[in-house]
Amino acid sequence: MKVRHPYSRRTRTRAAVALCAAAVLATSGCAFGDPEPDPAGEPPTFPTPSVTATARPGGVEQQVAATVLATGLRVPWGIAFLPDGGALVTERDTAKILKVGPESDTDGLRVTALQTLPEVDAAGEGGLMGIAVSPAYDRDKTLFVYYSTGEDNRIAKLVIGGNPTPIVTGIPLSGIHNGGRLAFGPDGYLYATTGDASQRGLSQDPKSLGGKILRMTADGKPAPGNPFPNSLVWSLGHRNVQGIAWDANKRLYASEFGQNTWDEINLIEPGKNYGWPDVEGQGDAETDPKFTKPLAVWRTADASCSGVAVVENLLAAACLRGERVWLLEPTAAGGVLGQPRSILTGEYGRLRTAVTAPDGSLWVSTSNHDGRGDPAPTDDRIVRLVFSGGGAGRS
Repeated sequence: MKVRHPYSRRTRTRAAVALCAAAVLATSGCAFGDPEPDPAGEPPTFPTPSVTATARPGGVEQQVAATVLATGLRVPWGIAFLPDGGALVTERDTAKILKVGPESDTDGLRVTALQTLPEVDAAGEGGLMGIAVSPAYDRDKTLFVYYSTGEDNRIAKLVIGGNPTPIVTGIPLSGIHNGGRLAFGPDGYLYATTGDASQRGLSQDPKSLGGKILRMTADGKPAPGNPFPNSLVWSLGHRNVQGIAWDANKRLYASEFGQNTWDEINLIEPGKNYGWPDVEGQGDAETDPKFTKPLAVWRTADASCSGVAVVENLLAAACLRGERVWLLEPTAAGGVLGQPRSILTGEYGRLRTAVTAPDGSLWVSTSNHDGRGDPAPTDDRIVRLVFSGGGAGRS
């Protein structure tokens, strides 16, 4: 698959994300450079990025450079990085695992199809979703994937070219609300997000795997320290979580699809109940001690965020219906500094995944071929964002 020159779907690519004081810009400016060489050799050659400055609360100017790395994908859902700097990318509907980079040319990163998983039943919002790389990949070459079959959602491990070995089965399945994100936490255990599979009552049932964040060993067993005895459940009361990320203080954040009114970002703590279906957004969480109050909420038309990533002091959430990236600055006290701000609004269409790359840049994938978008000729795409003035990426 050949990648092509960057293409913007609606207007010329605008970008916005980094931290560069206006005074610095006035005197010396901000330069965006290539990442440092990885152990395998020279850094990849990226196309020339576009750069845009926007105002930030408090009068500080911020910039970001945006570069389209890969084009022609079909609903890229999960992104996980290998030790060589390349990324493994899942396509939800084709059930393919792709490798993107680290090889490149002036048009972007090379895209190679590695494997198709015939066990996947891609119907509705189901298919091949999350992917995670074993922390011991140099030794075991093991990957973990989250996918739908005709009977359930499940988590499996595999070595590229081999057959998946299921480690968790029986996660509730539906045409909608299948969760699907996988990531290893700083504690070394595997976390998975699930949806309520359009059965609202599952989220409040501690015995069900639906509407939960799960925490497990590499064999799919409950991880030591889980809040409920002999259970994979880490937190409950979720409608459909599709994004999780940790900050430098090992705090876990998650995105949450609301129903009609509010979408959420939550600070996740073990054993806490996040309210669905009794609460959507702030709601009764203000007064009911059973439920944990969201860190931030947005109207669904402005958000419907899927993937989340932590980039230095910023929490980035890639949004589908809202067609933007929301940026928050979490505080040590568990709040948010200032008001959340949005970037890339309407520039690339529906945004599905956000992940921090090994060089500190932010990768975001589009999801315009998922049946709800308006695909451009080069969709779906992976876009790299580099922050200036000491933010994400090499500057």
